Formats: sequence, structure tokens, C-alpha cells
Amino acid sequence: MKKFVSVISIVLCLAFLCSCTNGKDQVVMKLSNANADKTTEKVYSYICDTFGNKIISAQQESTWMGSTEYEMDYIYETAGKRPAMRGFDFMDDDFKGVVNRSIDWWNNGGLVTICWHCGSDFADSYDECKNDEIDNWDLILTDGTAENKAFIEGMDKAGNALLELQEAGVTVLWRPFHEFDGAWFWWGKGGPDNFKKLWIMMYNHFTYDLELNNLIWVLGYSHNGYDYKTKPAQWYPGDEYCDIVGADSYEVEENKAEKRLYKIAEKITKKKKPLIFHECGLIPEIEDLQAVPWCSFMTWHTEWLIDTNSKEHIREIYNSDYVVTLDDLPDFRD
Repeated sequence: MKKFVSVISIVLCLAFLCSCTNGKDQVVMKLSNANADKTTEKVYSYICDTFGNKIISAQQESTWMGSTEYEMDYIYETAGKRPAMRGFDFMDDDFKGVVNRSIDWWNNGGLVTICWHCGSDFADSYDECKNDEIDNWDLILTDGTAENKAFIEGMDKAGNALLELQEAGVTVLWRPFHEFDGAWFWWGKGGPDNFKKLWIMMYNHFTYDLELNNLIWVLGYSHNGYDYKTKPAQWYPGDEYCDIVGADSYEVEENKAEKRLYKIAEKITKKKKPLIFHECGLIPEIEDLQAVPWCSFMTWHTEWLIDTNSKEHIREIYNSDYVVTLDDLPDFRD
């Protein structure tokens, strides 16, 4: 009898060990910021639980089409649903507008993600973020220099807006310095080493100096994947400085849901992070999204949503059981 019990114990022990090591759903994923607030922990836990089971819908807004609800209204009028997450941009110093719209969206039950197209002085807009270059990376990245202080002061424009959102109880999927490995924005033109130092500087300043505990840090690669001069892993700042990792692509027609980019992100993170398709034009087909299980997709604004996707396709996506829409989300608010 003792021998029989011993065998059972060994079998159960082996089964337990296998359950802890097989599959991404068995990996413990946790926020990089140990002081993250409870609401942010809830949101991150939900994203981790959804990852691999369903996909969260998201839509980037525009503000110049006569209504800030241009894309949201179009999706609702077309599909009878709204995206679960809304993308905002601090571009053109629209801090007040983004804060107000983010609070409204959050209070209506939605998730918030914010990026920032800006020049190297953290002002202006899209043209500057592509045209600017930094020649004095060492001075900017060295604590205490005049250049460093001015740079941090520029960053604080976003930091102060994010503090307002923290005070309002809003969790933000913060997606700064996106498409860095493409090297078409100033923050990527200095190469991977300077980018990593830049990312870590912002992370440390926002997390420890400003005490922003409402952020989920999203590291967003471009579509370059392994096709660029550098290797994707060279740009990775480390597990302790980000919470979600992914890529974007406007090449869905050729590459569908971009399994090639998913596999790269999965390898870099060693399956420790949820993986996100943080921008696209054409939304991949449902079967492709199921085959390449990103935690979320976000369609870019204006013509990327409306001209690239047929109304039939939008209806199919937003009414699929696999896609999480606004009305599917739990209430994260305390």
C-alpha cells in the first residue's frame, strides 16, 4: 500500500511540475513596477488572462476630422460595437484634451493607451519626430548636465499629464518611443544603445521620481523585425523596464497577423510578457488572429480604418466571440 501511495505521489508531483513549465499561460507575468496601484494591477491581470484566449480590440483616435469621435462613431455605426481600448496621442501638446478624453473613455468603461509623436525637445508633432536628430546623446543621457535637465523638463509635460490621469484613477497603457527599431523617429536614430538608455531614463524618472503607479509600459517594435541592420534583441531594455511587448505592421495583406513578428517578440521576452499588435491598418482575419494570439490589436486612425477595412470586415471583427469590445470589459474602477 505504501509503495502504491508513493507511486501516486510521484505521478502527482511530475504532473505539477509539468503544469508549471508548459505553455505561456503557466508563466507568472507581473508588472515591472512593484508599487503599481491596485487598479493597474487589475487591468494588467485582465490583459494577461485574456492573452491567448481572446483579443482586445483597440482604435486610435484622430482629432482633426470634425469630431474627436470620428473613428469611434464609425465603428459603432458600422458594427453596433465600440472598441475596448482607445488610442490617444499627446501630439501637438494636446495634453489637456487627451487627459479629458481619456477620463471620459475610462469612466465609460474603456481602456486607455497613449503614445506621443513629438520633436526631440518634446514639442511639436509628427514632422518633427521624423525630421529631428540628436547629436549630443551623451550629454542628454548624463545625469545633471544642462542638456539632461532640459530634456527631463520636456518629458515632464507628458509626466504631469499622466499624473493628472493617476489622480483621476485612470490606468494607462503607456506606449512611448514606438517603432524605435525602424530608426525613422529621432528616438531610434541614435541606435539601440542610446535608445535603451533613453527608455530606462524615462522609466526611472516617471516611476521613481514622479511616482507614476498607473502605467503599464508598452514597448512597441516596428514591422522591420529581422529585416533591419540591427537585431531586435539589441533594442530590448530588459524585463524590469516594460510590461507588454509587441510590434506593428501595415503589411497584413502579405503577412496576415504577422506571425514572424510575434515569434521575435516571444523569443526576446522568453514568454514572460503579453504580446501586442500595437498598430495596423487592415485588421487581420479572425482565423489569423486566433493563429497568432496577440493580446490586442489597434487599428490606426482615419483612412487606415475606413478605406483599408470594408464595413463587412469591421462588422465581422467586432461581432466575433473572439474579440473583446467595450461592452465585454469588466469594471476596473475601484
